[in-house]
Amino acid sequence: MTTYREVFADGEFRALFAANAAVVAGMTMQMLALSALVYASTGSPLLAALAYLGGYLPLAIGALTLLSLADRVRPRAFLAAWDGVRALAAITFAVGVLPTWAILAIVMAMGLLEAVAGAVRNALIVDILSTGGFVLGRSTFNVSVGAMQIIGFAVGGTLIAAIGPHPALFAGAAFMVVSAVLTRFGLRRRAPRVAGRAGLRETWHGTRVLWRDPAIRALLLALWLPNGIIVGAEAMYVPYAGSSAGILFIAAALGMLAGDVVVGRWVPPGRLDRLITPLQTLLAVPYLIFVFHPGTWLAAGAVAVASFGFAAALGLQRRLLDAMPEELRGQGLGLDSSGRMTLQAIGAFAVGSLAEAFGPAAAMTGAAVGSLLIVALLWRPLRRTGIVAFGHPAPSAVS
Repeated sequence: MTTYREVFADGEFRALFAANAAVVAGMTMQMLALSALVYASTGSPLLAALAYLGGYLPLAIGALTLLSLADRVRPRAFLAAWDGVRALAAITFAVGVLPTWAILAIVMAMGLLEAVAGAVRNALIVDILSTGGFVLGRSTFNVSVGAMQIIGFAVGGTLIAAIGPHPALFAGAAFMVVSAVLTRFGLRRRAPRVAGRAGLRETWHGTRVLWRDPAIRALLLALWLPNGIIVGAEAMYVPYAGSSAGILFIAAALGMLAGDVVVGRWVPPGRLDRLITPLQTLLAVPYLIFVFHPGTWLAAGAVAVASFGFAAALGLQRRLLDAMPEELRGQGLGLDSSGRMTLQAIGAFAVGSLAEAFGPAAAMTGAAVGSLLIVALLWRPLRRTGIVAFGHPAPSAVS
């Protein structure tokens, strides 16, 4: 598959795409509303960051204990039920009777199964489009993430500014219900990919098989670490810009959308391999401007340019899919997504901790420096395993 028209010709993919878009919009509104709610009640940048990305912290636990479920559940039933659970949680938050600690506890508890849900959804892209259509299909999902984040931030930010965060949480719940309906009636019934029971032993075995492969390990680290630190900087938008934070969130989403459209549609796979390190460098460099405490619109321009660099993940994910055994596809893709989100939560915690001591602008600048150092450290492992960064492919490149 080489065009978006070919990808969207498949009705099942259209339903999965629309359901994922609804989930992203709903989760974006929920995360923004919870961050604003917690910051207003506590005044703590750290707790605001945890409210925004705290659900990602338990993903590592879910990935290490439950991820074998991803290849052993019926995808349609599991995803529809999980959307229903998320809608119920958002309604509970919106009622406004829970203290801050209870909100954070529920958000983190739900992160355990979110690792499995992400794995099931990513594996469905391959099941529907086949391996050859994965990069373009993944690109369309990333584009929808950018577009629906813009909608989620715009609608959520407007609701929060006009009438408070609680209506934004109700709106987020409505999007979750839409996703559940689209999933239930738009996808066909599928049997589990692997027969047998799922459990801790099966999860650990699959994880060991994946992690012991040098190419897979290098790819996972490259997908997790630079992105995680920069998303931690994004968690500082509310403390940095206050009521104008929505502008920064929208700018970041627009930059990510542009990167996925340009790179996913028009950059050939061989050239994309050579752009991985430059794109990851671009992801961090514009954040260095925060050392000068730029105004909202200059800051928005910087984060839009930086977010174009998230497109590096397309090349890394293509290599990861090629390197994984087919029987561990769901678990491998889930390990990627849950690891990235966990590192994003850790990044938010680390950057939020810096902000407590030095302020949001200094913390965001420090995040940029840290991300650049990690990109430099990962360059050799990627080259050594045959994954292209700068220059030409190494002789042992993964096919």
